[in-house]
Amino acid sequence: MARRPTRQVNSRYASGNLAYDYDYLEREQRRRAEREQREYAERRARETVRRPEPRRRVVEAPKRRERIRVSPAVVLGFAAAAAMVVMLLMSYAQLTAISHEVVRQQKELASLQEEHVKLIARYERTFDLTAIKEAAEATGMAKPSASQIYYVDLSAPDNVVLYERAEANVLGRVFTSVGQDVVSVVEYFK
Repeated sequence: MARRPTRQVNSRYASGNLAYDYDYLEREQRRRAEREQREYAERRARETVRRPEPRRRVVEAPKRRERIRVSPAVVLGFAAAAAMVVMLLMSYAQLTAISHEVVRQQKELASLQEEHVKLIARYERTFDLTAIKEAAEATGMAKPSASQIYYVDLSAPDNVVLYERAEANVLGRVFTSVGQDVVSVVEYFK
């Protein structure tokens, strides 16, 4: 049995006889799909960004930079810093030289101390008391007897006697002073 086309109405139902419109869902799906395609195409058209046209560059004449003026304070600051660096390097060089000299002096001190120990040992060997006693007896030396010993009494306090010369007059002192100066000049040029 063939279907008859029905007219489209606002409601789902066809022509008031309460019969169902079986094609309604298919038509709605097609309309919805067409509408979605149209909306998608419009949205894509809105979203596509037009490429900007390349801008033309305007070539300007090169700008001349202003001449930078250097402050004298900056120049003095750099000169002072350079002088300080040079002085620091010089002080490090002096410190190194002094350290080297200290090490050399310490080595010399150690060698001199060793030599001192050797000389002390040699000195003590030369003053062997038994050898001295034998040498003294061989030459006829003997211990002093009681008659040869004298004691000095120093229990009295010390006394000093100061003798003063009589002072000459002023004119005598001047002549003496000038005479001494002349003698010293003559001795200098001899």
